[in-house]
Amino acid sequence: MIKRFISYYKPHKRLFILDMICAFIVALCDLVYPVIARNIINVYVPNQQLQLLITWAVVLLIIYVIKAFLNYVIQYWGHIVGVRIQGDMRAEMFDKLERLPFSYFDNNKTGSIMSRMINDLMDISELAHHGPEDAFLSVIMLVGSFIMLASINIWLCLIVFAVLPFIVLFAVKTRKGMNAAFKKSREEIAEVNSEAESAISGMRVSRAYTAREYENGKFRRSNGRFIKARSNAYKQMGIFFSGMGLFSDLLYLLVLAAGGLFFYFGIIDIGDFTAFLLYITMFLKPINRLVSLFEQIQNGMTGFERFCAVMDQPNEEDAPGAVDAGVLKGDISFKGVSFAYPLNEEQLVLKGVDIDIPQGKTVALVGESGGGKTTMCHLIPRFYEIGEGSITVDGRDIREYSRDSLRRNIGMVAQDVFLFNGTVAENIGYGKAGATMEEIEAAARAASIHEYIMTLPDGYNTGVGERGVKLSGGQKQRISIARVFLKNPPILILDEATSALDNATEREISRSLAELCKGRTCLIVAHRLSTVRNADEIIVVGRDGVKERGTHDELIEAGGVYASLHKDTLS
Repeated sequence: MIKRFISYYKPHKRLFILDMICAFIVALCDLVYPVIARNIINVYVPNQQLQLLITWAVVLLIIYVIKAFLNYVIQYWGHIVGVRIQGDMRAEMFDKLERLPFSYFDNNKTGSIMSRMINDLMDISELAHHGPEDAFLSVIMLVGSFIMLASINIWLCLIVFAVLPFIVLFAVKTRKGMNAAFKKSREEIAEVNSEAESAISGMRVSRAYTAREYENGKFRRSNGRFIKARSNAYKQMGIFFSGMGLFSDLLYLLVLAAGGLFFYFGIIDIGDFTAFLLYITMFLKPINRLVSLFEQIQNGMTGFERFCAVMDQPNEEDAPGAVDAGVLKGDISFKGVSFAYPLNEEQLVLKGVDIDIPQGKTVALVGESGGGKTTMCHLIPRFYEIGEGSITVDGRDIREYSRDSLRRNIGMVAQDVFLFNGTVAENIGYGKAGATMEEIEAAARAASIHEYIMTLPDGYNTGVGERGVKLSGGQKQRISIARVFLKNPPILILDEATSALDNATEREISRSLAELCKGRTCLIVAHRLSTVRNADEIIVVGRDGVKERGTHDELIEAGGVYASLHKDTLS
């Protein structure tokens, strides 16, 4: 774990070395000060050597000025090292999230992921800066203080350092409790973030159902668990800090008592005693710094463990020898496909499904909710891996294609439309990297959204707000459809693509979609049977698999499940 953490310093090693050199010089400056004070008290003042007194006073002033400059470098550039490491980790984590399978996001809350990316990495940044610097300074000060104290009086020095093993033992014993408590605290703050993110995202729903008290209750419970966990963490930290503070005070008392006795019996003089007290103060400083460092280590390393937990998740991997799909024709075939979601692997959503979707044909999936229609749409671009059977495109198993090249051939419009917090043009342009404004406008016209966009304050440069909150459901759906027009893929998957539209707009969009579907393989999922009656084939899907298939007229004449569904829509 430590070796892995250190690896993040490599790109910034020059700046890190500069920080360490400055810290080393500051430590040397601190070690020189008591020597000068000792000489002033023992030599220059008793012997009335005014010139040397003034000279060394000026030297001290120069040392202080140098220290001030070096401390500026340490505080500014040292923090820059931490910030850059944090930035590297955040970029690496974001890239990792982009590569993780959909099942990871099914099992982890958005707020929890955001907590790892923001809160945890902030603590890692502080540790990245202060950790090595404080540890290095502490070692230099402890070793330097020991040498200087030993040069004054070895026996007094040994008395002082005899206390160190007890301090280390206490620190080691309390560290374990602190580590567990801070880890629990991290988990609970992630839950608080998740509850807040969920509540804010669903604010309209909670208001519509007057569920304020219910949401407050949920948040209070998660917030209460966080308070309890954080309180326990601070309790463990309080034990650690108070214990270390007591050891520091006892050490100072020991020096005063032992040094006083040594001075009383004439073993050391007043200058040595003064220098010894100054060095003890410096000796306590690295101990206090190490005490503070323990808190940073607990926060930072706990955060780093959570960061590593994300980074160690398996990626969406292509099969060995996976090929680029190029431009596919779109001949799709399901052969004995069975599938269950990872959260409930015993409950099959699809079981032994056999479906052929010929190239250039429009096939509609209809049927009861939970029958697996949307799941089938998610399996074609390999959002999830099938359990049994195979799905082929152009006669080749989709697992033999690289994921990216497969997905480049597929355009999707889902019932749950997601727009990014950007402009209208940026959201439509998502369908094609580097698309020109002319191409974006052409796609918007095809989706019958251009005229509306031109009424917006800034036209295509108008912001849509977070998740498109500034637009109506129908407007968001049409922008989502415009993306597909822009992408212009050989395979189209329309999962309730017109569900948020009124009847008039639906008819208009349906005509555009019908034109777009010509010559392409189109898979339509719909509950409104009016949107699928012109499909080349309609497949009725149930929990037990395919129940019926045929054209609209054939299924109506058969008088089966589809006919019953159609009758219900007319009644």
